[in-house]
Amino acid sequence: MTTFSKATEENYLPTSLLAYDSLSGDQDSGWIISQAKFTDDTKTNFYDRGLTSRGYALVGVACSSIFSCLCIVVGIVTLAMNGVFGVTVINMVSNGSINTIIQLDLEGEILALALNLIVTLCTESIGFVHGISLRSALASESRLCFNTNLRLLTAAHGWCNTNGVLFNGVSAVLLIISYSSASLVVCSNSQVVTPHIVDEGIALAGLPLLILGVALLLQVMIALSGMRAVKILTWSSSPFDLTAALVHHTQLTPATFWCMHSVSALEVYGDPVRPSETQPSAWHAHPSIRKVVISLWGIIAAYVGWAALVMYIWDKSANMKIYSPALTPQMWSFIPSSQNYYSYGSIWYFMPDIGNQQWILALLNVAVVQGPLTFGLHCSELIVNVIRDEKQWRCTTGRKGLRTAMNPVKPIFTHSICLVLFIAKPFLHESFTPNWMFGLSFSITNPASNRQLEGLGVGMLTAQIWNLCMAMFIFACFLTFVALRRPWGPQPAAYGHVQTLANLVDEWSPVMWWGHKEDGIPYCHAGTSNHPLPDVKMDCVYAGFCTGSLAPLS
Repeated sequence: MTTFSKATEENYLPTSLLAYDSLSGDQDSGWIISQAKFTDDTKTNFYDRGLTSRGYALVGVACSSIFSCLCIVVGIVTLAMNGVFGVTVINMVSNGSINTIIQLDLEGEILALALNLIVTLCTESIGFVHGISLRSALASESRLCFNTNLRLLTAAHGWCNTNGVLFNGVSAVLLIISYSSASLVVCSNSQVVTPHIVDEGIALAGLPLLILGVALLLQVMIALSGMRAVKILTWSSSPFDLTAALVHHTQLTPATFWCMHSVSALEVYGDPVRPSETQPSAWHAHPSIRKVVISLWGIIAAYVGWAALVMYIWDKSANMKIYSPALTPQMWSFIPSSQNYYSYGSIWYFMPDIGNQQWILALLNVAVVQGPLTFGLHCSELIVNVIRDEKQWRCTTGRKGLRTAMNPVKPIFTHSICLVLFIAKPFLHESFTPNWMFGLSFSITNPASNRQLEGLGVGMLTAQIWNLCMAMFIFACFLTFVALRRPWGPQPAAYGHVQTLANLVDEWSPVMWWGHKEDGIPYCHAGTSNHPLPDVKMDCVYAGFCTGSLAPLS
């Protein structure tokens, strides 16, 4: 059950909700009471503090800490026992048959997938705490505009601030290192027992495991430090709980006469307006949306260039042509088979034998190629969450209205766009196993023998790189479409913009409807209520309550 913040009757003061008269322009009249009202339920349960979300997030962070420490311990033990290129064998089969070896390979792929899923859950939990802390820091500086922000590209003031530019940049680098190092952890190990008996097994590379643990632990420390540095009013992801919390704590002041103004109209003087049949798109309403969409298409262009470069290198290399015949449409496949995994226009190379620096080169190879995809999927969350916030707001004109309290996990499965991103992340890049798009395109080989890595190789498969480009093209087209799509109907668009929501919601309740509330001369008023409201009148002019209904503070 969702827990709400409790406010005593003596502490609940409607007069604490202040607003300015945006039309009169009289600066000497002082503050005025806004028209925000509250039902009997909201007087005791004013907004959801998101304690359930906080519990989930902190449990996730605690598990991330335990997992990171476990990785560090196993990594250190492996390095101490077997050296920098040492591995820890976790499953060994003695002189197994072909079927046993195939089963062992499958187990290795499942282990690699499980490891990447654990890393994803850890980074998502850490990212949620970091995002809430950053949102609260921006609110305390009166710089919070939207409920959803680019977590790693938006910063609070101060270089030493744990929610500032420096630590956000460090978090971005650590996020890429987490996925890059996880791809190097799982490997195969063979051990010669006799000239005729060779044991095969699955092993964990010590140094990548240590780097993964350190990267996750540092992210946990940054997130917890950011959480302790600010006062978090609510952990809820709902823009309505956030807006209500800011209004309740006088960090946000609702403006009168803006009951029909969408987020894109905030720069325009608050004149009375007639309802519009269509609303602005997220592209026009949220400045960061444009940057994200352009960045996605830039990443696709870079990956197309990567595929072209691989084909060019293959064409200029005589040795590559010997082991890798030309790629033709007849040889094109989605998943490379065991017969053509090293063929058809692909290139392979091994890290130079330069000692411990091999690991640095391998991590750089993975980070350079995978980093843009990690960054792009992270930024895509902004589009998804902004559209989710708008869909939630537009529920206020539906038959059932809007229930402001929501389960933090439910939106992932109830909103189609959230489900698309949820599927796209693992499908495009979360794992380096041969079952996922990026893993099919960029392969790391790190076989071990007698608990020592024999070398680090990199493979780039042309057909699979083009498949990845096409999948990203479809994903980018979908996000571009939803970003450019304009909502229909007279209800002003907010896209999670807290000031717009504060202006549009004049009566807070657990279940809200939006519509026409009051006829007036010369202007009508639209707003929210705890019961269904009639549709707004398209031929009327709306500007909110007149100044005569507002009483100055004593």
